Amino acid sequence: MTAEPQSSAANDMAELRREAGLWLRSLRKDAGLSQRALAEAVGLYYYTTITQIEAGKLRIQPDRYEAFAQALGVTDTQTFIKQLMSYYDPVTHKALFGDSEPSE
Repeated sequence: MTAEPQSSAANDMAELRREAGLWLRSLRKDAGLSQRALAEAVGLYYYTTITQIEAGKLRIQPDRYEAFAQALGVTDTQTFIKQLMSYYDPVTHKALFGDSEPSE
């Protein structure tokens, strides 16, 4: 059995998750937090979950968006969530907000 190559859409989504991870890493560093401290602040047992999110392997679950925004010192939670949506769900983001590119 051979693995099928990833589709272009899957590759695009993987790239967007990587970009989200870089953005989140920069927010974490700007907030002066280690991965372990951020994990603790948002109620994650393993700091390696932060590592995987920042590498684009995992994404933040929607029920934790506000906790991440608070832990990262983001005062405008809606803007934080909108930015995450531009990476994690660009189709819905475009339908709701009209722009298809993540705004940094």
